Amino acid sequence: MKKLKSNFKLILTLVLIVFISFSSCTRDGLELYSEDFLIHDTSDSDPDPDPDSDSDSNAAAEAEDEDTGSYTTCNPEGENATRTSNDLPNPVNVGTIDDRTCYANYKESTIDGLTWGIYNITAGSNNQDAPNTLQPRMERSLPIANVNIGSFVKFNGDFRILEVADNGVFGQSGTYIAQAKGQHTGGGGSPDPAICLYRAHPVYGTGVNADKQVAFDIYAERILERGGSGSGREVVFLKQVDKNEIVSFEMKVGVKEDPNDATKKIHYCNAIIGGEAFNWDIPEAERGTQSKIRYGAYRVRGGRAQIRWANTTHERVQK
Repeated sequence: MKKLKSNFKLILTLVLIVFISFSSCTRDGLELYSEDFLIHDTSDSDPDPDPDSDSDSNAAAEAEDEDTGSYTTCNPEGENATRTSNDLPNPVNVGTIDDRTCYANYKESTIDGLTWGIYNITAGSNNQDAPNTLQPRMERSLPIANVNIGSFVKFNGDFRILEVADNGVFGQSGTYIAQAKGQHTGGGGSPDPAICLYRAHPVYGTGVNADKQVAFDIYAERILERGGSGSGREVVFLKQVDKNEIVSFEMKVGVKEDPNDATKKIHYCNAIIGGEAFNWDIPEAERGTQSKIRYGAYRVRGGRAQIRWANTTHERVQK
């Protein structure tokens, strides 16, 4: 009996201690439902009608080295006597400059320790060719390879796209960021013909970003026949990249033996963009006499284009 009374007293004491502690905590402002235990209402009082608007907002953000606001076609700092006269003494990007724009000259920016080559062009800014003939461009040309089996040229780099041309018509919009070129026998086309060009088209945001370029669709513009232009080319969608996204790029143009016929060869233009491979065999391989690559910013039939390149390298193998 004594043991039972003792246990009862112990239980009563414990209950009293708990009650006093609870009262004390309440008086001190530490409510029973502390922040750790509250079930928060996660519903949005102002629901977003466009679930992608947040990503649009991020993508539309200005890059550190982006030209923004109003601009003029030509500027004093964009003047250049010749196509090669205003390159930097030791540019970080490989290749020989071909500057045919009076909007800006080649310059560089360093972001997070990485130096970028800046290629900016505007519509109507070609100050090197006859008026109303060739499109503005700021590109770099690289050494040419022959078309013996086993010969090739390969270019590697990282690009960022901040803005591209847009005049409202798909066939006339977009800006080339890189291209494969090469002469051929039998005539037809330009004396320095393009073979495959990588063209970026604008993708606009929604809501407050409806007038902003937030991403870019990358297309391959490929010849259907040697010297092909206009209807002599096809335009093939490859992939989409975000504005200011750092995208890896590799292009290899060369010649190999046809595995089905040792007497023939294959002239190829293979690209890897952001880790995705896009291989293509150039038509009429036997007519080709060169393999070469250019990159930068080329073509702007409306507005302005801003392309950035870093970590550029070039390899040429001649057989």
